[in-house]
Amino acid sequence: MKRWLFFVVIVILLIFVCIYGLKVSGKSNPSIVFVPKTTDKRIEFWQVVEQGVNAAAAEMGAEVKVVGTDTEKDVDGQIRLLREVMASKPKAIVLAALDYERTVPIANEIVKAGIPLITLDSGLKGGISKSLIATDNVEAGKKAGEALIESLPDKGLVAIINFIKGSSTSIERENGLREALQKDKGFLLLDTYYSEGSPDRAYDITKQLLTDHPDLKGIVGLNEPSALGAARAVRDLKKPGEIKLIGFDSSMEEIGFLEEEIMQAIVVQKPFNMGYVGLKTAIQLSNGQKVEGRIDTGSEVIWKTNIYTKTNQKLLFPILDKRP
Repeated sequence: MKRWLFFVVIVILLIFVCIYGLKVSGKSNPSIVFVPKTTDKRIEFWQVVEQGVNAAAAEMGAEVKVVGTDTEKDVDGQIRLLREVMASKPKAIVLAALDYERTVPIANEIVKAGIPLITLDSGLKGGISKSLIATDNVEAGKKAGEALIESLPDKGLVAIINFIKGSSTSIERENGLREALQKDKGFLLLDTYYSEGSPDRAYDITKQLLTDHPDLKGIVGLNEPSALGAARAVRDLKKPGEIKLIGFDSSMEEIGFLEEEIMQAIVVQKPFNMGYVGLKTAIQLSNGQKVEGRIDTGSEVIWKTNIYTKTNQKLLFPILDKRP
């Protein structure tokens, strides 16, 4: 009987030690938090970025938590989320900031709290983070402008549908686009329109543009929702080919529009690489390693004529179980 009781006590002690040990382990090994611009499942770009984040986490044995706002225009919501994340004392934060300036105060608080901060896709004023992993958006904007120039040899009136006003990504892309177009005196640019990250908003903007400006020749949508909304409107108003449309990113719907020649070209980023490198850099930083201050993940222009090349097929349909 005594031997049986001794056995029971040992088992109980082992269970207690295991449970307590797991709790201690959870406290001493907190997760890395990834804060994308939105968790909206309809935006394929951020879904692919998250797949890259998860691939790097699995490969390197890291725990990652993803939190984000429902839309790309909820700057206040992202700031609130960041304050909550900071209070949980994560191992590191990988942030895609919604606003170039408004996010700066909370980013400074994160850094002062000793939490390693990596920015992904969009930077912050003052270069607060230890590393920015992103497309060179000025260069990508130039590529969009050059694609429009090639598509519109006769020049003419052009509209820009940007996404979130105040985002470093939107500012840089538009700067690059305008730089390319303004080299040619034959282009006349309308004021910039903002889709606020909504395809429906971009759709309504495009319909109104086509009504108000029957002489409109070209449109550039500077992110996935802006490009999709514009393409749907061009299709529905039976303007394919009449309006030369350049888009950004590579959702399945955009690829379909490219094949149908509703879009003439898309500037494709490398979101899987972006997520993978972002998480890997955060792990290195949290382990006390030195990291590069800026990593350009690159972009390519895809046309219908080169969509089926082996290189571009890999870019458009990344193999998610392999490193980039």
